[in-house]
This record gives sequence, C-alpha cells and structure tokens, in this order.
Amino acid sequence: MLALCIAHIADIQAAIPLLEGRGNVPTLAPLIAEVTPAVVNISTVSRSAAETNPLLRDPFFRRFFDIPDAPQRQERAAGSGVIVDARSGLVVTNHHVIRAAQEIIVTLKDRRQLKAQLVGADPGTDIAVLRIEPQNLTALRLGDSDALRVGDYVLAIGNPFGLGQTVTSGIVSALGRTGLNIEGYEDFIQTDAPINPGNSGGALVSLRGELIGINTAIVGPSGGNVGIGFAVPANIARAVMDQIVRYGEVRRGRMGMQTQELTPELARSLNLALADGAIVTGVDPGSPAERAGLRRGDVVTGVNGRPVRGSADLRVRVGLVPVGESVELRVLRDGRTLALKAQVAAPQQAAAVDGQSVPELAGASVANIERGMPLYGRIEGALVVSVAQNSPAWLQGLRPGDVIYAANARRVRNVAELMSALRGAEGSLSVSLVRGDFRITILMR
Repeated sequence: MLALCIAHIADIQAAIPLLEGRGNVPTLAPLIAEVTPAVVNISTVSRSAAETNPLLRDPFFRRFFDIPDAPQRQERAAGSGVIVDARSGLVVTNHHVIRAAQEIIVTLKDRRQLKAQLVGADPGTDIAVLRIEPQNLTALRLGDSDALRVGDYVLAIGNPFGLGQTVTSGIVSALGRTGLNIEGYEDFIQTDAPINPGNSGGALVSLRGELIGINTAIVGPSGGNVGIGFAVPANIARAVMDQIVRYGEVRRGRMGMQTQELTPELARSLNLALADGAIVTGVDPGSPAERAGLRRGDVVTGVNGRPVRGSADLRVRVGLVPVGESVELRVLRDGRTLALKAQVAAPQQAAAVDGQSVPELAGASVANIERGMPLYGRIEGALVVSVAQNSPAWLQGLRPGDVIYAANARRVRNVAELMSALRGAEGSLSVSLVRGDFRITILMR
C-alpha cells in the first residue's frame, strides 16, 4: 500500500522530488524548502479604536470636556503574506490583516525585517497589496485556481498565533463556498489543511509549488482550527492585484442585470438539463446588459471562456472586470448557446447633493435618495455622497456612490434610520451596501 501511495504522489508531481534517502522515504521537505521563502510574516501597528474618533483628536474638544491628553495607545496585530513579484517587491495579504494599520512590517524567512508600503486594498475580496524593498526576494508563482478539484493535496503556510512560519497539509475539501458573510465577493476554496489565527494572508500551495489561494478565514467554535478553512482563489487574487497595481484600487462597474441561482428545481421547471449557471431575472433599460442583448430568462453559463457555477460565481467574475473593458458571456436561450459581448460601465453617478457627516463612519458623508436621483425608486437606503481619501471610512472600504441599506443587520431606508442604527451599535460594526450590481458587507470595526 505504501508503495502504491508513493507511486501515486510521484505521478501527481514528477518534477518535485518527494522521495528522499536510501529508504525512499516520502517527504514534502524539498517542496517546502522551495516555497516557504516566499511566505512572510506581517506585523502591524494601529491606533486604538478611541483614537480613531475625530472628536477625540480635536484639542479644543478635549479641553472643552476636560479630557486629559493621554498618550496614544497602540494596538499590534500579526498575520501573513505572500511575495508574488520579487522584482517589484509585491506582497499579497488579506485586507483585514492591514486594515487601519499605521505601520506595516514584513519579516522574511531569513529574519530580515522590512517596512512595507500599502499599494491598495479591496475589502470586497479581502485582498491587499503591499510593496517592500525588492532585494534578494523569492516569489511564489501563481497557479490556475480554476483547475483545482476537490481532493487535490494542498499546503497551508503562515504565521499561526504569532509562533512563526508553520506548514500544514490537507486537501481541497470543497470549491465555490459562499454565504459566509466575510466580506462581499465570496468564492472560497475550502480546505482541511489546518488554518489558525495568524494564518490570514498566508499561502495555500499546490503540490506543483504554485500559489492557488490566500488563506483568509476559519470556521470554529473557539476561534481555532476544526478542519474547515477558507482561501481566496489565486485567480481572484491575481485579478485584484492587477487592478490595484494599475489603479490603486479595484474599479468595479455595472452590467445592469439581476440574477439568481439556477437550482435543480428551477432547471426542471424551465426544462433545462443544466446543473450550473445563473438565470437572469431582470435587465435594466439602457444598461450594458440590455445593449449586449441579454434578456430575462437567459441562463449565463460562462464568462470570458470560464464556466459559471452560479449567481455568486458570476457576480465575482463580472465584479473583477475593470470599467470600460468588455466581457464575453456564454448564454443559453431556448436551447441555443449564444456568445454575447458587453462593456462594463461605470456606476451611475448621483446628482451633486450635500451630505451629512457620520461620526461612526469617520470621513464619509451620506444623504437620502431623493426624487430625481437615478437611484430613486430602485433602492432604499443612505447614499454615500463623499468619502475623504485615507480617512477611516476610506480605509475600511466605503466609496462614493455606495448605498447603505443595513447596519449591523438592521435594515435602514434613509439617513435617519442609519444614524439610529449606528448609535445603537456596540462593539463590532458592519454595514451592508449596494455597489453597482452587487451587495457587499464591510466590517467597519
């Protein structure tokens, strides 16, 4: 049995020596030695939550209410990251690892410590890109995460509990996981390779020595590993990184279509012999989707040559196409397969209106959606009309044009309801919003 197992592993990756010593002992040591120099530890320093309140930073406010000028309390956190471009010094990690960080230090496997600059972050996919001094770095090449199968062997490498670099192993236990409400664009790889606090931003590596995911989250009753961990697929991380390096942010646009999952029951009712896809339930007049020829009842089965598993998968794939670029949709209509091309448009801009500042969303201002605005009658919520760059709200991911429809899972239909929901929030604060065609939940603190 051992000989058969060794032969099977060797067939999977003949290019990597998995047998060592006179006894041909199976080992992953050569692979680990090759890839671990590209995985780094990340430590951050940030202000305490109280110090991020703009009122507490105002000297007049402090004197008026006799608040002592206590020394600023710093909060430290640790996570992981992956060098993906040695020549440019680019490191990919999770947005939540560096969120609100004032200082970011990257520690390499050879114990060098380098200050990192934040290139940009995307809360929707929980991906951030850092830049460090590109001297004697080792990068991990990106693999094709769409080629993964349930049962493929993987390694998880990171910095759990701040112990230092650690390697664990397992298999891909599921693909396309959604509905976890971690951020906004969910298409996770699930693995039983142990992932623990501090592994966030680390590497999920195939036996080919390729980066196929960025470790992001775990499900566990006590915050520890129980064999269910999640990683952002490498293809998503690559698309986000490309936009961040190019623009400093991810520029998501709109297609103007609404979709839902193609369930087996729905497929039977429509006489469709399909297991995967997203059915179009609505098309906005004058939208890119309408100009491309999409109709209600169409089933989208592919995007840019890649199959679509469902509505959430379609949302992620379209959401990573930059504004102004075209996307090719494979569509099933009345038993025929069509190829439609649509150009992603910029989100609809609201008319210039005066906004109301929100202390809990420092740096952002909001307004009601009034009659005459493009969004009037289409959605209820508080419209984000401005966000100061590099403010706490900006760093947490809020952008002008977002429509906040819930705060801490409490439905809000206007500014007054938003203010009420925020005033009653204790501890963590999350806002759910609509951006373009998509819905996102952002953890603000």
